[in-house]
Amino acid sequence: MRAKLDRLQALITRRERWRGDLTQIRQMHTWVRQAEDVLSGETLRAQGLAVTNATVGHAFDDWCTKLRQQLADVSLSDMERYGLQHFLDVTANMRPHLIQCYDLTSLPRTNNDMEGFIRAIKTRCRRLTGRQSWNPYLLRYGRRVAYYEASLRLTNDPCTIEAAVRQVPATHWRKARREQCARQVEQLKQYRVRCRRQQFLQALETRWSGTIPRTP
Repeated sequence: MRAKLDRLQALITRRERWRGDLTQIRQMHTWVRQAEDVLSGETLRAQGLAVTNATVGHAFDDWCTKLRQQLADVSLSDMERYGLQHFLDVTANMRPHLIQCYDLTSLPRTNNDMEGFIRAIKTRCRRLTGRQSWNPYLLRYGRRVAYYEASLRLTNDPCTIEAAVRQVPATHWRKARREQCARQVEQLKQYRVRCRRQQFLQALETRWSGTIPRTP
């Protein structure tokens, strides 16, 4: 019994020692929850406003401005001021990428939605190829597989997609295809360097050994 009382007293002492840190962590967690409410559109819906890129961006900028003014508060501890400055720096760097998904209903807003979108592409690949790994499928067709999956979610009709593609001018089609092929070649090189480095280096050495050196 004495040992249990000693352990309980130690826990109580430790809790009291951490009480201030926990209070500061709860305060910093409040800033994160407020950012979530603004970016999810809950703040605008509560005010009866439309959730668009413009309205969310304006609300988010106003909230960041008010939060930045708290840096001048002398009551903030060093840990709170450091956490607030870091949080504002991260949100400022991510600002161009955060306010993009509200005008397009089919664009995933969170990582969970994006992972679900990727899983749908993998499922389609497995049904088409019968293979568990989708790496060969992705390396062959590149980012076009994502465009096709997004088009199906928008229309759910392959004939509508084909009709829309037929309306694209030939010059735009060739330009987009060149860009996609260039990115696809770059992705293939990165894959070979990461996963098949020895074979890739050996192929480069074989290619270079066949070249004729230029005479000065």
